[in-house]
Amino acid sequence: MNALHPKKLLRTKWTAVQPVARNKHFLVVKVIEPDPPATATEWVELEAVYSGTVTRIAWKTLRDTTLWRQGWV
Repeated sequence: MNALHPKKLLRTKWTAVQPVARNKHFLVVKVIEPDPPATATEWVELEAVYSGTVTRIAWKTLRDTTLWRQGWV
C-alpha cells in the first residue's frame, strides 16, 4: 500500500471492506487539524457517496487493509 500522509488525504476515495451504515464508498471531505498545531493530525471526516452521511474516524485506520481499500473498488 502507498504511504499515507494526513495532509494528502483530502478528497481521496475509499471503499469499506464491510459496509458502514449500509455505505461502502467514501470520500475524505475534511482533515481535522489538531488544536495545538504542533501535534499530529488524528481525525478525518468521510462522506458516504450514496447517502451523504459524514463519519469521523482516526485517519490511521485507513491503513488497515482489512477495513479499508484505497479507491472505489
